[in-house]
Amino acid sequence: MITESYDPSPTAVINPEDHIARIPEFPEVMVSCFSMTSFKKILEHYPHEAISSVTMANLEIPLYRIFYKGEQLGIFNAYVGAPGCVGILEELVAKGMRKLVLYGTCGVLDASIEDVAILIPTSAVRDEGTSYHYAEASEEILVNPRGKELFKHLLEKEQITFHEGKVWTTDAMYRETRDTLKKRQAAGCICVDMECSAVAAFAAFRKVEVFHFFYAADNLDSDQWESRSLSNHHKLDEKHTVSELALTFATLWMDSNKEDKRV
Repeated sequence: MITESYDPSPTAVINPEDHIARIPEFPEVMVSCFSMTSFKKILEHYPHEAISSVTMANLEIPLYRIFYKGEQLGIFNAYVGAPGCVGILEELVAKGMRKLVLYGTCGVLDASIEDVAILIPTSAVRDEGTSYHYAEASEEILVNPRGKELFKHLLEKEQITFHEGKVWTTDAMYRETRDTLKKRQAAGCICVDMECSAVAAFAAFRKVEVFHFFYAADNLDSDQWESRSLSNHHKLDEKHTVSELALTFATLWMDSNKEDKRV
């Protein structure tokens, strides 16, 4: 890994605000998932309106305002992969986003973690390149410095079991070799994803709040890879329950922010 990538300067040659205009009344709190199927299901279930969009060369990502339990939240379908995901988040901050609830699948490195189980990452192994432009080089980075206790309280209230631990974030899903997997397990990783460490570094650098959690999908902790519910077409009801959990948490997080402002 190149360790000279980090420059603490907040400005670059090209900055989001150079070409992205702030939108009046843009949702400060947004929710996003990586699954297209889960995202479409949210739009089918709740009133919403289009408010803007962002683009990534070959893809346009619509942004919506959703009306959920008396609150208004922004929602969008996250870009998969650390560079594109963080690039989109940069532009959303320029538009006015201040808090993000982000969720998606992960591969489990512990076969005892059940399919579609909730996982809360506490730190991330930085095996991708984007984070090294937002934070000094290190093996790991802190994840979810705020919001975790509130989320755990919600899970306990809803009687939803969950797992906490370290995530391995990698750029190359087809290079998760057996030897590297064993190394990450020995380091304490319970799951693997493609964006978490980069999003955490971005959030700390730009001073925005991101709460990032997963639901379990494929199992890597076996002699042969097990896809389980990784497909967009499996266990859709359970996955929509996860979406509702994210939306509910976002409203609670929004309310807690209102309380902080009143103190």
